[in-house]
Amino acid sequence: MYQHVILSLLLAAPVAAQTPATQKPAAPATKPAGATQKPSTEKPAAAATAKGRTIEIVGTEDMKFSLAAITAKPGEMLTVRLVSKGTMPKIAMAHNFVLLTAKANQVEFATAAMNARATDFIPADKKADVIAFTGLAGGGETVEVTFKAPAAAGAYPYLCTFPGHFQAGMKGTLTVK
Repeated sequence: MYQHVILSLLLAAPVAAQTPATQKPAAPATKPAGATQKPSTEKPAAAATAKGRTIEIVGTEDMKFSLAAITAKPGEMLTVRLVSKGTMPKIAMAHNFVLLTAKANQVEFATAAMNARATDFIPADKKADVIAFTGLAGGGETVEVTFKAPAAAGAYPYLCTFPGHFQAGMKGTLTVK
């Protein structure tokens, strides 16, 4: 299965395939507020902090999030910390966390994201559908984003927009109630 994902990545992004492995990919044009990349120091899936609650999600090479459901109160401050575990190179296997509005079409978003390598697979024409997102994390890397949960109760989808990951099931729901 991984061979199909890697082949589709190489065919969809021939420019990236020509990038030397030692060269860092270009930084996204815009970064989310509060997005950082640092080692994980916390083990619990959710921990209370002075600035709100931290939720840790692990992404692995099986293309599933360790946590597919999050519950929050309206307006609650959340920090989502995504820990990527795996051995494949970042160009072939990386993960991000993208929280969408309740009305966003996940399939359309993920499809458009496949062609947005320059912006960490966040399509510029669909930014209005995004509530919060992280940059990409390769194996052994951690990224996080801090945001306020939406004020309106409802179900808000989140997904990994790296090509093929949403389709393989790397998604979840933030339920605000």
